[in-house]
Amino acid sequence: MSKEIRIGIADYKVSNSPDKLITLGLGSCVGIAIYDPATKRGGLSHIMLPDSSSFISDIKVEKFADLAIPTMIREITSGRFNKNLIAKIAGGASMFSFSSNANNIGQRNVEAVEAVLKEYRIPILSRDTGGNIGRTMVVDLNSFTISIKNGSKEINIL
Repeated sequence: MSKEIRIGIADYKVSNSPDKLITLGLGSCVGIAIYDPATKRGGLSHIMLPDSSSFISDIKVEKFADLAIPTMIREITSGRFNKNLIAKIAGGASMFSFSSNANNIGQRNVEAVEAVLKEYRIPILSRDTGGNIGRTMVVDLNSFTISIKNGSKEINIL
């Protein structure tokens, strides 16, 4: 029996087929789906910020790309090396107008996610990032099909 598991902002969940993982409200935040096709086990993370380096205390691991992704990978793989992992990402919108890219948190989040996945040698198979509209991300752990619903009610399949 399939379950629909909701992931809040600054959170992640890991499950197995045939479950679906769902996160709402991806504006400048980024949703990262990581999947092992051999075991049909995967996770979905909803990160808010690129890195934790400027925060000293009371760090919520799930909030930051540099901490959430490795933590989720360890849970998906039970701490073992796994060369089969693949990823799909969505979000990273520019919800506000800024004159500088340094202030574009959406773009910085996407770049941080790309860097962490590259470090772990996890290929990004597809993405729906950027723009200026929010998204909902639904991950089917049976097929690793991702449905993206955006603010204008369009649905993209990754």
